[in-house]
Amino acid sequence: MRGLKSKSVVTKTDELARLRAEFPILSTCRYLISNSLGAMPARAREGLMTYADDWAQLGVLAWDKWLALVDQLGALVATFIGAGPAEVIMQPNVSTAEWILISCLDFSGTRNKVVYSSLEFPTVHYAWQAQADRGARIQVVPSTDGVTVDTQAMLDAIDETTLAVPISHVIFRSSSIADVAAIVEKAHRVGAFVFLDVYQSIGVVPIDVRALAVDALVGGSLKWLCGGPGAAFLYVRPDLYETLRPRNVGWFSHERPFDFSMGPLEFARTSWRYAGGTANPAGLYAARAGLQIVKEVGVERIRRRSVELTSRVVERAQELQLRINSPLDPARRGGHVTIDFPNSREAADELIRRRVLVDYRPNAGIRIAPHFYNTDGEIDEAFAELRSIVADR
Repeated sequence: MRGLKSKSVVTKTDELARLRAEFPILSTCRYLISNSLGAMPARAREGLMTYADDWAQLGVLAWDKWLALVDQLGALVATFIGAGPAEVIMQPNVSTAEWILISCLDFSGTRNKVVYSSLEFPTVHYAWQAQADRGARIQVVPSTDGVTVDTQAMLDAIDETTLAVPISHVIFRSSSIADVAAIVEKAHRVGAFVFLDVYQSIGVVPIDVRALAVDALVGGSLKWLCGGPGAAFLYVRPDLYETLRPRNVGWFSHERPFDFSMGPLEFARTSWRYAGGTANPAGLYAARAGLQIVKEVGVERIRRRSVELTSRVVERAQELQLRINSPLDPARRGGHVTIDFPNSREAADELIRRRVLVDYRPNAGIRIAPHFYNTDGEIDEAFAELRSIVADR
């Protein structure tokens, strides 16, 4: 394996270069897969130790700190999506968050259609398909090119019988950015809800729930927010709290959970009504450092750097005449680039063996996902390795 130090020259005043020291794995490999799992900040280990110390030293009294952490991280996530500080509730994963939203809906009437693209992440597909026995009519709109969402076909499918449109902001296979505004406009015009999945965009593409006017949003800290598993989140427009009343609830959905009341459920007046059961404090402690670092850098700044890095990936892939299964226009592309060629799965395995960390997705190819902590040199070195792999096959 070639030397791990990047060939790009970085001045000592470059803040992004300084922040590389926050991520220990960068000294051991070329880490180019932050759309799957962000590099762990060193401070995340400290957070997990704090969790362990809380449990060991405070015992049951630690819950005072742990529950407060739910609000603290929710408020931090809110800054990335343009929401209010009490409008985001933390969840263990996006599947749970999606199920909570689904539980708000009634499919028994004539408005029972659910419309989404064939490029959605499978958890969305599975969760909504499971509603068929409740009366849901699922319409999966095919992509004509396997890369982009066919916006016009989506708009044509959304009609007066549509109840919900669950869509991804950025497609996990191709990195294509969906035309959320057009879809929201049509859905709202016919009375349907739009639930936006921002797992592949939050932390690398700016998001504003007010400007987008989405009805709900799900996502997680696992990827671009460098937060690890167990710290997903859910936002619902506050003016829809009484309309979107969850059936998937738990004791923390109650306004006063520690009353332990056996009377009627009195929904919490805040986003806690969507909380359900007990939080996962270990996941929250692990996630806090990444959220803080991303906020420190700033998503607008990260976006600018991401465009530079992914454009470099595109250029290097074109030099090797590899198929690019992502939009070439950076304004239509999220934080990663997908490339494909014969035996690309095996090539991805070999890159990983050489400590160039990427991943492979069927019907897509090799996903290369640099983040703000990566350098131009790491991109060049990854493609030097790929060039030698392709030449040997």
